[in-house]
Amino acid sequence: MPCLGHFYKEPREFVRGSMQYLYDSEGRKYLDCFAGVSVMNCGHCNPEITKKVQEQVSTLQHVCNIYLTENFVNLAEKLAQVTPGKLQKSFFCSTGSEATEGALLLASIYTGSSEIIALRNGLHGRTKLGMSVTGIQMWRTDPEPVGGIHFAPNPYCYRCPLGKNRESCDLACANMVEDVIQTSTAGHPGAFIAETVQGNAGIVVPPKGYFQRVKEILAAHGTLLVIDEVQTGFARTGKLFAIEHFGVTPDIMAMAKALGNGAPISAFISTAEIADTYTRPGASTLGGNPVSTAAGLAVLDYIEKHDLCKNATERGEQLRAGLREIQKKHPIIGDIRGLGLMTGAEFVHADKSPAAELDDVLETLKDRGFIIGKNGIARNVMAFQPPLVITAEDIDNVLNALEMVLTEKKL
Repeated sequence: MPCLGHFYKEPREFVRGSMQYLYDSEGRKYLDCFAGVSVMNCGHCNPEITKKVQEQVSTLQHVCNIYLTENFVNLAEKLAQVTPGKLQKSFFCSTGSEATEGALLLASIYTGSSEIIALRNGLHGRTKLGMSVTGIQMWRTDPEPVGGIHFAPNPYCYRCPLGKNRESCDLACANMVEDVIQTSTAGHPGAFIAETVQGNAGIVVPPKGYFQRVKEILAAHGTLLVIDEVQTGFARTGKLFAIEHFGVTPDIMAMAKALGNGAPISAFISTAEIADTYTRPGASTLGGNPVSTAAGLAVLDYIEKHDLCKNATERGEQLRAGLREIQKKHPIIGDIRGLGLMTGAEFVHADKSPAAELDDVLETLKDRGFIIGKNGIARNVMAFQPPLVITAEDIDNVLNALEMVLTEKKL
């Protein structure tokens, strides 16, 4: 269908992957700095994970989650161990959209309220409700979105929607959640949903105290904090889950993408008190099937065994430091932000308006063997979300290539 377009003007056909590298049909090698949008955190065709998936495929592929399998139980137990706070009970499905939809359903069941507060510029999926809580017009393609949804300003410090200064704003964007509740809702919204770091908005990282302030406001109104870790989860930001950087525990958390390292699996997890109110039937035919859960278990083992959180932290610091050096010579890079190996470089003109030159830069880098993503409301943010197995040499290589391209194009 025409809704799906190629990323590049001259797309390459990828036929093989190996850890942080991709290969096209003509044998050319590329350093993958986007990881299928934060999916391949453990690398393409990771031998340790692939072996366990192959073993599972040869014994049992599918029975539906209304039947008992060992992997299903083991992965649920493992998630209960590694997620923050008292998050304990999981529901497995297949996509991030399903996970966020399920998380919001659970919040509505528990609170008795279907009103939702979401953030401007957030992205939460392709389902009817997922599109409706999405705050980016280009992804809100449903002509009749769900009602009862209210949007608060997002914590985008580089382009503060409230016109405040980062040093003296006193978290005005967080305080606006109270204002939205008081003026736009019936006073008791069921859920507030947010990505910990807004990916499609342009790698927008909230200030440190943001979620703590929001959680205080929500608690006063009996509203649940639903955190979307679909892009940020599984060591991407240097913590297993990005919300761990902010000192709060969500009431419900959605996850997907990197949990399967290419296998289709997602989940939403909550406390026993909240989860135990979901009592009416709710099976998922393919959710948590034996093959996908084998992948999930292997992913969690690999992240821990190889300390990918540490590598994400160190390589992310290296990447942002290098980008800041490039920025000194090339002011088309207006802002650099991120956590771990989730980093954005926003391309702007002298007046801070979005710079469309990014498209040409990305196309040239692709032709030289570097796959880098693009996001942002104006599609002007260069997005680095590589496999977390990327090396210091790889980071140096992509930085050198970027500086060379910017110099050649006199940007």
